[in-house]
Amino acid sequence: MHITVVTREGESRRIETDEGRTVMETLRESGLDELLALCGGCCSCATCHVYVDPDFANELPPLSDDESDLLESSAHRTDRSRLACQIVVGQHLNGLAVTIAPED
Repeated sequence: MHITVVTREGESRRIETDEGRTVMETLRESGLDELLALCGGCCSCATCHVYVDPDFANELPPLSDDESDLLESSAHRTDRSRLACQIVVGQHLNGLAVTIAPED
């Protein structure tokens, strides 16, 4: 399984991952340091903010109230915004593409 990430500089990288890993864990373990993920995946900050490719929007679970509240604090929130710690990779998300949002 894999995901594709576009960095803030516009570089596209394909990253191998395992089912059950979050996008946040996958990106951090791949060595990308621009995704801060300060809370470590507890859904208590918005430093793992990503934009999800529209082709996968319907494959994700709805935003939780907590995730939505945290994204409200970002000046860069869009209708494609999600927290990478809340996206668990499964077969339905193989090939998922995300872009790291600008830092707030």
